[in-house]
Amino acid sequence: MKSFALLLLVAICSVRGLGQKLKPKKRSTAGDINFRTKTKDTCRMSMSGDEELKLRIDCKSQGMSYWCEFTGKPSVCRAFRNNPKIYWNQVAAELRKLPHACESSQVLKTTMCQKAPPEALMMQIAAGMEPDVANQDQVQKSSTSVMAAGKSPAKERGKPPVLPTQHGQGSENETEAMKLAREHCWESLHGVCSYIIGIFRG
Repeated sequence: MKSFALLLLVAICSVRGLGQKLKPKKRSTAGDINFRTKTKDTCRMSMSGDEELKLRIDCKSQGMSYWCEFTGKPSVCRAFRNNPKIYWNQVAAELRKLPHACESSQVLKTTMCQKAPPEALMMQIAAGMEPDVANQDQVQKSSTSVMAAGKSPAKERGKPPVLPTQHGQGSENETEAMKLAREHCWESLHGVCSYIIGIFRG
């Protein structure tokens, strides 16, 4: 009876130990996290590594793209080991308060690891900026359309106005005035007479 109880105790302890060994370890990285900065830059956070982690942030802002990378050992912080997901969410929450996710953050700090050793801090190690090619193509297309639309009115405005051709009444009055001047005036006064007659005949 005693031997049976001893064997049962050993079996229970073995099952407990096996259960602890099979318990999955919490991942120190989370999935990609999307967020927006204070100035509405659209950003994505991605994490990699195990003990020493690397964090990369990629953002797009008004025709430009920028990025930065951080590295550190937040795993030395007990609160991080207990719940890495909350840690990364706190990092994203702090970045949302900044106008620029990379220029304004040389060191990433969280409330849950304030008392952790210095090596727990995520320090910025690299950063860069480049033009957003897709956005530039769109701007160039729109500016080309505006220029093409603006050329036609300019050309039309540059054309000299077409004046209507004067026919009939003026030339007829001039001929009649000259005839009357020849009939009623001296030859030396034909020009003056025709002018005066033309004025009176309207």
